[in-house]
Amino acid sequence: MEEISFDDFLKIQLRVGRIVTAEIFKEARKPAYILHVDFGDELGIKKSSAQITGLYNTEGLVGKLVVAVVNFPNKQIGPLMSECLVTGFHNEDGDVALCVPDKDVPLGTRLL
Repeated sequence: MEEISFDDFLKIQLRVGRIVTAEIFKEARKPAYILHVDFGDELGIKKSSAQITGLYNTEGLVGKLVVAVVNFPNKQIGPLMSECLVTGFHNEDGDVALCVPDKDVPLGTRLL
């Protein structure tokens, strides 16, 4: 595993957002959702593609807090321009479990 400096870590903007809409990403090659995530007044709402269909449905995602990288360059994913990277962990079956705060925190709060 490559080590990074603390300064390298500080370059990554991991922020808390709340999913405001989730829909099936019909054009995706692998099953995925299109998420609209609200990061508060400073950053606003950003779109992301998330391959999390194994553990989540669209209705259960709305209102959920998530942790996302918000300072990667935008990335074209099929017809969607992804504006952030929602984070998660693979479970033993290969499905992705979202990385979420266990308490409410203000939208846009940075991970320490």
